[in-house]
Amino acid sequence: MRIRILGSAAGGRFPQWNCGCGNCAAVRKSAVREDVRENAGEGKFPGKARTQAQLALSADGSAWFLAGASPDLAFQIESSPELHPRALRDSPVAGVVLGSCDLDHVVGLLLLRELQPLRVYAAPSILRILREENSMFGMLNRVEPQVVWTPMNSGALFPLLSAYGKDSGLRCEVHYLSGRYPRYVKTEPASLARNEATAALFFESESESKSDSASGRSVAYVPAVGSLSDALLEKIRGVDLLLFDGTFWSDDELIRVQGSGETAHQMGHIPVEESLRLLKNVKVGRRMFIHLNNTNPILNEASPEYQAVRQAGWEVAEDNWQLEL
Repeated sequence: MRIRILGSAAGGRFPQWNCGCGNCAAVRKSAVREDVRENAGEGKFPGKARTQAQLALSADGSAWFLAGASPDLAFQIESSPELHPRALRDSPVAGVVLGSCDLDHVVGLLLLRELQPLRVYAAPSILRILREENSMFGMLNRVEPQVVWTPMNSGALFPLLSAYGKDSGLRCEVHYLSGRYPRYVKTEPASLARNEATAALFFESESESKSDSASGRSVAYVPAVGSLSDALLEKIRGVDLLLFDGTFWSDDELIRVQGSGETAHQMGHIPVEESLRLLKNVKVGRRMFIHLNNTNPILNEASPEYQAVRQAGWEVAEDNWQLEL
């Protein structure tokens, strides 16, 4: 399986357009001084700018599926040669799997409206929100077949198919998490399945050799999770690659930085400092934090928080990382 981390930041990217926190100010200043810092005698911020969290996965390097559809998707595709069109109206992007309907995970769908057939997988409640409540997403169904909307239910692996039904060689399983729907949703909460608001996505590839009894490789993508149930821990255990919620370092991070706001848990995120303890004895292959908020101190690679993450055996995901399992 091939994985491209197209983006690794939380909503608003890093730096965030309206934020002058220590991290954002430092990375901007570093970029401005890039060409003159040797003469100025000033160092570079020990960290990297990031676009909003986005994955692309492929079993064969030909057909690619996106996990989410970020507002930065057009730029991210142009930065990834594997995703460039092969001919006129012939993109290797075959579809999208949505883990939530947060704007940071669905706005990019509107950037895919140029009449290429795609398949979009989402929870039944999210399909209702996007297709019945939001007329803008009607732009994705001007002709047939443009987007094939496909509900996904938890409990079993299902094949990721193109709009025409061609098997990509990838399998997906969704594990729904308790969470809350975005504030733009107008449907009465009681009429939506509460556990479909947020999902952990598990991807597998078929074994390259048909005679090989091995089941291929597996990826867990969990960019937003408020608590770790026994069932989720069991699903995570043994995956080859874990991409886990790295939004905030501490529960009170936003309150300390801006003087007000909600805690990480109230916003549906486990702080990194807690995840290091909770997942310490869960055996996986590689483990990475992704979906990093601009205030998170682990964005600074000279910080003690970043060093604690690395010493615990975790990596901090970066844009344009290419992985092969």
